[in-house]
Amino acid sequence: MSDTDTSSSLVNDSSEVIRNTLSENSGLELSISSRNQDFDWRNGVAGGIAGCAAKTLVAPMERIKILFQTSNPHFLRYSTRWNGLIQAVSHIRTSHGISALFKGHSASLIRVFPYAGINFLAYEQLQRAIIIAPQTDTPFHRFFCGSTAGAISTIFTYPLELIRIRLAFETEQNKKSSWFRICRKVYFESGGNGSLSNLYQGIGPTMLGILPYAGTSFVTHELMRDQLRSPLFAPYTLEKGSSTRLTAVAQLCCGAIAGIVAQTVAYPIDIIRRRMQVGSVVGSKSGILETARRVFMERGVRGFYLGLTIGYVKMAPMVATSFYVYDRMKRLLGVME
Repeated sequence: MSDTDTSSSLVNDSSEVIRNTLSENSGLELSISSRNQDFDWRNGVAGGIAGCAAKTLVAPMERIKILFQTSNPHFLRYSTRWNGLIQAVSHIRTSHGISALFKGHSASLIRVFPYAGINFLAYEQLQRAIIIAPQTDTPFHRFFCGSTAGAISTIFTYPLELIRIRLAFETEQNKKSSWFRICRKVYFESGGNGSLSNLYQGIGPTMLGILPYAGTSFVTHELMRDQLRSPLFAPYTLEKGSSTRLTAVAQLCCGAIAGIVAQTVAYPIDIIRRRMQVGSVVGSKSGILETARRVFMERGVRGFYLGLTIGYVKMAPMVATSFYVYDRMKRLLGVME
């Protein structure tokens, strides 16, 4: 065989090796991409189910809290009493039946599944992109990931949140509104041919509120989880045979504390948001500053914390359930061990 033939053979062999390598790399990239998409899909489903489970658990308390926050005239007398929650529940149950405690809950679930799914999925994706080294795993970066994830999920699902609030606000027995009818009513509120912007009433304070709420919730949960995994607590909080898995009680405690802290930080903005969302119903449609001034003139600083006790009673089990179910669903769907 001549030198030319040998060289040609070597070149062909090298080309074949390169083609095979490129093909293998391309196949590996496709495999990784497909696996990531599969994990993302499962993360989203896990988050959606977790959100629905948590919301269903506290639906009656959520409705009472909305009635207190929006100063519904039928429930003003209960909002300042120490046992106002119990009396309000009794009033609704005897006047309209137990099902009335879940009024607006179907619309809530329609919103919560995509909201929670996008929220948890966005948080995981942002963590992957931002927290790429130990030095970047800081409370600030976790807060940024959590608040951004909350903002993204809110933008996508806010119209359904507005419809849910309107349904929960209605207490008169002769009103038989469905979420579709409420949606249509809100859409045409400004007259003319209607406007999509009507479905985003109160989005300003909602975005202002979701940033500290979601960020604080995620960062507090992560910090609590890290603390309970430390050598001091590990013998009591970790499952047997595991160095990372928390027990059910420990997980629920992390979520409960996260919910309480986040609720305290974001509650005044939540009050303003609720009032703006039902403003056109009670004939007092106004902006953020005007709504805040009106709340302050009505009840002073206390006005920004009406229903906070219910908020604590509601948020502790809700956030605890949300994080707990999310973790368990990820294990069930094979996203984590």
